[in-house]
Amino acid sequence: MTPFPLLAGAAGMVFVGGSVAVSGVLADTPLLTVQCLRYAVACLLLALFARVTGRRLIRPRGAEWLWLGGVVVTGMFVFNLALVLGARHAEPAVLGVAVACVPVLLAVVGPLLEGHTPAPRLVAAALVVTAGAALVQGFGRADGVGLLWALVTFACEAGFTLLAVPVLGRHGPIGVSVHSTWMAAALFAVTGVAWEGPGAVLRLNSADLLAGAYLAVGVTAMAFVLWYTCVERVGAARAGLLTGIAPISAAATGVALGGAMPGLLVWFGVAVVALGLGLGLGLSSTQPKLKAYASAPASRNAISTVTSRTPSA
Repeated sequence: MTPFPLLAGAAGMVFVGGSVAVSGVLADTPLLTVQCLRYAVACLLLALFARVTGRRLIRPRGAEWLWLGGVVVTGMFVFNLALVLGARHAEPAVLGVAVACVPVLLAVVGPLLEGHTPAPRLVAAALVVTAGAALVQGFGRADGVGLLWALVTFACEAGFTLLAVPVLGRHGPIGVSVHSTWMAAALFAVTGVAWEGPGAVLRLNSADLLAGAYLAVGVTAMAFVLWYTCVERVGAARAGLLTGIAPISAAATGVALGGAMPGLLVWFGVAVVALGLGLGLGLSSTQPKLKAYASAPASRNAISTVTSRTPSA
């Protein structure tokens, strides 16, 4: 197996981790409106890229609409809302630790959806990566409602990857990204007009638009394709290990922007993540490329940094 798929997945997680830089800028903006613009711009960029490169976009059919809708509702819509509402009852680290548990779920459920049994070594590696990511992000306090929202963010982040597995084979990373972004833009547009009003876009300033542009280009258009390319080529279980890179990227971004150097516990967490990546990605066996959903068993089904309040999606 060439290293490109793994590098693509890692690059996607670097973009997601870097989105922590926009958290302060978008804290008081109309969230639904910003997300609508983000996904609309990303969809246009992805469609243009598909046209320029000769990638054929095909229309979803049958149950594919449900899988793509699940990606949008869980990994892009509810996830964003859960982060914002959860932050009112829990410290960001609590939500971050919940999302850091995603590699374990992907290591167990991902292979089952792809038609083979989980690899014990990948499950063990996912546990190590999760522990390291938790150390990097730290721990925090939460009430009962906050813990519930943490569970929601965990489920939604996993859904962003797992619900895309059945359609990656037929649509490919670009197709899945294009369809999920236009559907997300439409959903955020409807809810944004209803809750924030049609004039919300006029309340955005230049800093808001620049932050939204980074989310659209880096965290969505580029990171989506990079991430789904990795999932398609190496499988959800192995790709899931790379989510441990996101909190490391977030910590590095904070330092680059003038923040304090990480403490000893954070550096230890980075080392633990690296150990988990070495354990899981060092497997010599390769995962088969995903097949189209129509020919797959009927049962088959950018971790975002919590402090950014934006999805891996």
